[in-house]
Amino acid sequence: MLAFSSPSLRKALCVVVALVVSACAGPARDPVPEDYPIHGIDVSRWQGDIDWNAVRRGGVYFAWIKSTEGGDHKDPKFEQNWYAAKAAGVPRGAYHFTYWCRPAREQVEWFKQVVPYDPDALPPVLDVEWNGHSKTCPKTIPRAQARAEMRIMLEEMERAYGKRPVIYTDITFFNDVIKDDFEAYPIWVRSIRRYPTSRFDHRNWWFWQYTAVGQVPGIKEKVDRNAFFGTASMWEKFLNGQL
Repeated sequence: MLAFSSPSLRKALCVVVALVVSACAGPARDPVPEDYPIHGIDVSRWQGDIDWNAVRRGGVYFAWIKSTEGGDHKDPKFEQNWYAAKAAGVPRGAYHFTYWCRPAREQVEWFKQVVPYDPDALPPVLDVEWNGHSKTCPKTIPRAQARAEMRIMLEEMERAYGKRPVIYTDITFFNDVIKDDFEAYPIWVRSIRRYPTSRFDHRNWWFWQYTAVGQVPGIKEKVDRNAFFGTASMWEKFLNGQL
């Protein structure tokens, strides 16, 4: 079982990684994605049919796969990607896109219906962001309400799958809702082209989504690329539940 470290241990690990990155980078500068050795992808129906064996051979270490949205939408490629990624040996986890016009309990129950329990899977991901372009639910909700809805989904995900969920977010939602809260959860941040730490109030992040137009063998369409915060040996410990 994956077990995330305590905040104090996590902070210490981040200091070690920062020192390693700085030493490799030469003169003082913000790290760039290339400074991190472990990279992965996140995918949905928009990547089409994926050759997961080619993805693995192309150096992808992990994948987050869209499973659900709201309380009744399932990504039509989820099952295909879920089983094919595992067969190819790519560690993968499922993510749920939160729909703020649907009760949290309905959403997490839908996620549980769609995503099989697999002890080898990465932790589930709760994707939280405002979706102002939605035709059916472009609204935002008060911070207290959003936090309460998140807690319902996060706690039930952890109970059902036995792993502390990861929170995916962007800078707007982070500042509006997450800042100063949810520090016990691993965070996956979207920060295209810019190093995320200072932008995200120096919150210790686990995964960094650094581009939406990546190219990966086995995927014809553009794909999001992500970096893991630590070294290759730390990634192995993460997979083995030791981090």
